[in-house]
Amino acid sequence: MPIITYREAINQAMAQEMRRDPLVVVMGEDVAGGSGGSAGGEEAAGGVMGVTQGLATEFGRERVIDTPITESAIMGMGAGAALTGLRPIAELMFADFIGVCFDQIYNQAAKFRYMFGGKAVTPLTIKTLIGAGMGAGPQHSQAIYPWLSSVPGLKVVTPSNPYDAKGLMIQAIRDDDPVIFCEHKSLLAMEGEVPEESYTIDFGKAAKTREGSDLTIVSMSWMVNFCNEAADQLAGEDFSVEVIDLRTTSPIDYETVYESVRKTGRLLVVDEATPICSMASEISSAVAENVFESLDAPIRKVTAPHTPVPAAPMLEALYIPDTAKIAAAVRETLEYEL
Repeated sequence: MPIITYREAINQAMAQEMRRDPLVVVMGEDVAGGSGGSAGGEEAAGGVMGVTQGLATEFGRERVIDTPITESAIMGMGAGAALTGLRPIAELMFADFIGVCFDQIYNQAAKFRYMFGGKAVTPLTIKTLIGAGMGAGPQHSQAIYPWLSSVPGLKVVTPSNPYDAKGLMIQAIRDDDPVIFCEHKSLLAMEGEVPEESYTIDFGKAAKTREGSDLTIVSMSWMVNFCNEAADQLAGEDFSVEVIDLRTTSPIDYETVYESVRKTGRLLVVDEATPICSMASEISSAVAENVFESLDAPIRKVTAPHTPVPAAPMLEALYIPDTAKIAAAVRETLEYEL
């Protein structure tokens, strides 16, 4: 099986869907190369991180559309295009910019199906960059998927590896509802085995990335990889830790979480978002409400602190939940006696 990067997996998914379905179009800032590239000559830039590179060359600028720097217009254009029958992929360069265009997303696209009695579908995929780890500062580094997950009508995807990134992107493009596809910028260079052929991964179906019996860790996106590292490290200390990757934060696969907690009796939730109204808070609340009798210790959370993301590398490293913090929280939870 070919080994490609997370960035290449997303690019491959978009290209394969554009070949399969002529209604799939891409729009956003510099997705086709801006004034510096052209479909027939110089290679297009492919956005700020190169994720759409080569699409304009293959599909032309009628299907890969450079837009002005106006997020509200990009999202309004995407929502309108979806209502007319196209399957647009609208790029919001950084998720942090969502405040500029949130009305078009949460008050329009997310509500069309409901407001029109199920007669309108909105097959809009919004791809956007999330997360810390690259020194991009507080206005370009936030993990805001909890905000988005709280909006009825939106589906939110948080892939943690290249294989999932491709399958979830194809599923997002084919879905008839608006989907926010959250690419973690610190994962873009991550390599993994990815099939060349098209495949989909169902939304709302979590993955068990490590099997264990002593404690359950639930996480999403970049944090899953730290959780896996912690589980492997703790296995050397004779601790058996199960890791669940939610894959999507709307819908959430609660049943897989509950099943695991019933088995292990202990839960740690790891979330890069800040702690108040986070996915860590949601998962903790749901487990406490539905499988409280299975718990042998208090639920623990490892999150970023309630502060903006620092730009200074040393401070950013302290901000990010990492393997050491996760392993320490696991040990404390396993040592707890009721």
